[in-house]
Amino acid sequence: MAQRLNVFAGLLATVLVVLAMSIFTVDQRQYALVFQLGEVKQVIAEPGLYFKLPMVQNVRYFEKRIITLDNSDPERFITSEKKNVLVDSYIKWRIVDPKLYYISVGGDESRARTRLNQTVNAGLREEFGKRTVHDVVSGERDRIMDQMREKADADARKIGVQIVDVRLKRVELPTEVSDAVYRRMEAERKRVANELRSEGSAEAEKIRADADRQREIIIAEAYRDAQKIKGEGDAKSTAIYGQAFGQNAEFYAFYRSLEAYRGSFKSKSDILVVEPNSDFFKYMKSTGRGSDKGK
Repeated sequence: MAQRLNVFAGLLATVLVVLAMSIFTVDQRQYALVFQLGEVKQVIAEPGLYFKLPMVQNVRYFEKRIITLDNSDPERFITSEKKNVLVDSYIKWRIVDPKLYYISVGGDESRARTRLNQTVNAGLREEFGKRTVHDVVSGERDRIMDQMREKADADARKIGVQIVDVRLKRVELPTEVSDAVYRRMEAERKRVANELRSEGSAEAEKIRADADRQREIIIAEAYRDAQKIKGEGDAKSTAIYGQAFGQNAEFYAFYRSLEAYRGSFKSKSDILVVEPNSDFFKYMKSTGRGSDKGK
């Protein structure tokens, strides 16, 4: 009885070992390739519990998620102007055909990275060689990335890989080139600034000249209107004086003489030398005679 139990236990252990060797699981983030004597027999893309022939078949797992290939050092490319630029880029890729991926690169991710990096670098070198520095820095940067992704993806499909995205993180000029570019940009900015200053000065002179012209016109018109109003006032004043003094010509003559006296002797120091029988003293003399006669 004990012998039978030992045999049963041995058989059960053997079955469990064989069963354990026959069962494998596939994660949702992985592909599974089932090999039989080194040949791919099955490609499993769906997650779950699966069986294989123990000792005959073996399983290898490959990443299903997107993988990032990020270069640590920027690459140097030449533009159509024969100017060097430093480009820092990265690639987003994933395995879409695990069997072809295994056949092409032996399932070695480092070999796949090398292949993709060479493909993208060659494509970028070609695209940069067609464009100027301005185009690759800002003008056509998005277009370059889109075209590069399409070209790289077409080549990556040959090894069972899909290129999800190609991005240019940074495009810079080398130090020796950037200094010259900055100097040229500075000179260009100074030229534009001088042009703007010249245009501003010309516009200011134009505005000043127009203001001076308008000022002269306003002054001339004001002087004309003032003279016209003054003339009208003088005429009206003369008419009033004439009307008032016309009523008594002798009084008018007397008033004018008083005005002459007042204008001649404005201060105590004024001296006037005239003959005693001058008409200037007409009313003084007549006043004196009139007084004598009255006496």
